Amino acid sequence: MSSASPSPFRALASCDAKASARDRLFSAAINLFYQHGMQAVSVDAIAAEAGTTKVTFYRVFKSKDDLIVQVLEEQSRTFWEWWDAIVAEFPGEPRKQIDELTARFCKEIIGDEACRGCAVANAAVEITEEDHPAKAVMKKHKLEKARRLRELCRDMGARQPEVLADALSLLLGGAFSARLANEGREQLANVPAAAAALLDSVLGAPRAK
Repeated sequence: MSSASPSPFRALASCDAKASARDRLFSAAINLFYQHGMQAVSVDAIAAEAGTTKVTFYRVFKSKDDLIVQVLEEQSRTFWEWWDAIVAEFPGEPRKQIDELTARFCKEIIGDEACRGCAVANAAVEITEEDHPAKAVMKKHKLEKARRLRELCRDMGARQPEVLADALSLLLGGAFSARLANEGREQLANVPAAAAALLDSVLGAPRAK
């Protein structure tokens, strides 16, 4: 699988010499965190990737935790921008919106060779401290995904919109997990068909004719 554009969870570049030190550090952190995990990446590694110093890092960011929060907020924001752009292509067609979201999820996100799963979900696995400031970002992202899917399912007239939306969410989450483990490529190609089966099941509604 391949993709013409990078996943919304990754930064386009991390070492643009013309960018500010803050932007270089931020882009480097996005990519390093996504590739290696937040706990495994040190401030020194981020500074080195950005072509700057640890001293500069702490002039820009209060702490590594502060940076983690900002990175997750940015990754969540760009994901919803990606989502909104697709939905906007099919106004008033909730079934088509869901179909296209699922297809493009497989092509543009799961299909990205550098895909390492959902950045926000990955962070939830790594960050276990209940008082960590990133917890609020993760909770907001999760609730927003549930809200959006349930709204689309209600708009398409699904018989059980909440159950259908949760099933779709679990399907996409499972696809992320399989891609993170770098296995099941054949199964991942079947995600759009599996989503369509859910939409056409007793939980959903017949496809518009």
